[in-house]
Amino acid sequence: MKLLTIDSVREGAPGALLRSGEVLDLRKAALPGTVEQWLPDSVRALLEAGSDGLAIAQRVVSRVEAMTAQAQQHLRASGALLPSSTRLQTPVPNPHLVVAAGLAYRSHLAEMSGTPTPPHPTAFIKSPSSIGRPDGDVVLPSIAAEHVDYEGELAVVFGRDCHRVSAADAMNCVAGYMAANDISARDWVTAVWEASTPWDARRTWEVNIMGKQFPDFTPLGPVLLTADEVPDVSALHLTTRLNGQVMQSSDVADLIFSIPETIAYFSRWYAFRPGDILLTGTPAGVGVGRKPRVFMAPGDVIEVEISGIGVLQNFICAEAA
Repeated sequence: MKLLTIDSVREGAPGALLRSGEVLDLRKAALPGTVEQWLPDSVRALLEAGSDGLAIAQRVVSRVEAMTAQAQQHLRASGALLPSSTRLQTPVPNPHLVVAAGLAYRSHLAEMSGTPTPPHPTAFIKSPSSIGRPDGDVVLPSIAAEHVDYEGELAVVFGRDCHRVSAADAMNCVAGYMAANDISARDWVTAVWEASTPWDARRTWEVNIMGKQFPDFTPLGPVLLTADEVPDVSALHLTTRLNGQVMQSSDVADLIFSIPETIAYFSRWYAFRPGDILLTGTPAGVGVGRKPRVFMAPGDVIEVEISGIGVLQNFICAEAA
């Protein structure tokens, strides 16, 4: 099942993408007098309800997809069945916590001047205020507009409380997956490599992390593909395109640490809740690792596609004067 959030009200409305490409408003499509009317008003609340909530959402989707053409037309007339062009928010607009893994793919380490393999997963926090929607604009901040880079990533969405879990149990905490773009202002990245003292290294690294926190610098979507649709997450393939040109292309299997290992490691400290997000890192092909370097500019279109999930597309814009 592909869950999404329809941009119809301020907080969005929970929906699903049908096989036809149309968008289903789950609450409007709920059958009166049945358990379907229980459906909550957000995707995060749906995830908080656990397997029972997902089962009811799947029941609505399956029922609508099995309808006659005439019955589906009635749903279109009522506003429950919407066109594929419907404006969306990010699938989970209001996570409590976003953790972003770094130095995660073997190929990415190789392109970054032979960066040594870390002994354990590494990560940083991304502000929920940096989350952007699919098909939305990404405005280049005037203070750091010249070296803005893309980082296509697989995002894990939690469906259960996840704290101090084992790698063997980690995947039981996963509700599903999204495409993500960890957009990064690289203006200060050279200073990290040139740092000669521990303080310089810490200070420059902190500034680089802040260069990932601008509004809309973490677009997510377009849908949340539920975990039951992904028998082997390592088999997913990620492709990033800049203006149609392929910049990144990698299987998730190139991760140094597997998804279960990564979840288990970070759950030692973080208490993930339903709707929280783990970005799993980016493979080779980022702009700062290229010779010559490639950065995004106003008018560019950046796409992150993950097999089975779909294409996360965003438009790069200049900041208004």
